[in-house]
Amino acid sequence: MFIKPTPGRTVPDPARGDVLPPEGREVEASQYWQRRINDADVVIANKPAPVGKKKEA
Repeated sequence: MFIKPTPGRTVPDPARGDVLPPEGREVEASQYWQRRINDADVVIANKPAPVGKKKEA
């Protein structure tokens, strides 16, 4: 699932050993992340569209 931290929150990502970036990331669903969702530390978000070059006609 793709999640983002609630604005103003710093949320550790135990699987990566760092903190969840403000722009969010894809994580494995787990009890840890469900607790973070329940506590409003993170929100489930839409995955951003991939950034790529437009083809010119």
